[in-house]
Amino acid sequence: MDFEFSEDQKMLQTLVRDFAVKELEPIAAQIDEEARYPAENLKKAAALGLFGIGFPEQYGGTGGGAIERAILNEELARVCASAAIIINGSIGLAGVPLYKYGNEEQRQRFVVPIAKGEKLGTFATTESGAGSDIAAMETTATRHKKGYILNGTKIFISQGSIADITLVFATVDKSLRHRGITCFIVETGTPGFSVGRLEHKMGVRGSPTVELIFEDCFLPAENRLGDEGQGLRIALSTLDACRPNAAATGLGIAQGAFDKALAYAQERKQFGQPIANFQAIQWMLADMATQIDAARLLIYRAAHRQDNGLPCIKESSMAKLFAAEAAAFVTTKAVQIHGGYGYMKDYPVERYFRDARVVGLFDGTDEMQRLTIARQLLRGS
Repeated sequence: MDFEFSEDQKMLQTLVRDFAVKELEPIAAQIDEEARYPAENLKKAAALGLFGIGFPEQYGGTGGGAIERAILNEELARVCASAAIIINGSIGLAGVPLYKYGNEEQRQRFVVPIAKGEKLGTFATTESGAGSDIAAMETTATRHKKGYILNGTKIFISQGSIADITLVFATVDKSLRHRGITCFIVETGTPGFSVGRLEHKMGVRGSPTVELIFEDCFLPAENRLGDEGQGLRIALSTLDACRPNAAATGLGIAQGAFDKALAYAQERKQFGQPIANFQAIQWMLADMATQIDAARLLIYRAAHRQDNGLPCIKESSMAKLFAAEAAAFVTTKAVQIHGGYGYMKDYPVERYFRDARVVGLFDGTDEMQRLTIARQLLRGS
């Protein structure tokens, strides 16, 4: 079993790490404090081809697959989780399903600008009464002449206010429950489509989270992704594919917090010596490092299986669940090692601590991951 990255993957890791350190780390605290979308910095990411990871060159991509996307997310989140979520949301939640389920015209029209970083994409399923229970959604798509009319509201949509392309899930027939759910491509500026409430969040504040409103929003039939009734399949397969990347965001947050805690423990002195000399601190560091390594192995196993066409629903959920809990554990210990300073915004571990909490919520909660793992085990998968 080979645990080493290829030379190309190592080069990607170095490229993303250098970009994150030079372009994002100096402004990461400011992005958080001001809840500011780092537009100029992400243009530089696009110029490096980072939005094209996982897409073929013919569609504006730079190649690679799930492993490369996990590397991207880990290295970005190690410095700025907001940037990781913005880029991963555009690539994974919008670009991947558009490429997988779109026809050639849709790939050229939507995947190419996403892969080039010219347009941002996002994904809208969640409603006030339909979170984990996607089939309970109330947003409707009524057939009308040569298209559909959307009505409804989505909530908690990451980068919904800055995205150019949004995949919106709506039902064409409520009586059909999940079999009526259909996916639609909605472009910013479409009449009847507007942005509502901007949420004020605990963490990842550089990625705006908003409410999206659809009021008699007409979409031509060519803006339907896949067939009628295929929406739930598209949504679930997209989330399954994205989970190693979401997990890698948690891993990056944990690694970033650990790096800061390790350096601080070696610099901070009490009782005439660095606090790293004390067993209590050493045990915390050992536990943190072990959690990080275990999460990394689960994540890259799931990504490897995905890239090789092997079943990975259980493995992806395990990676997501473990990485979310590892991020929470490691960032908590990082604050503890910093003592009172760790509770202050002057030190980045305070931001890592807040950012880590979202990993157990997005792309399927921890509870849903446990249910998925258990169902796969009971099926013998």
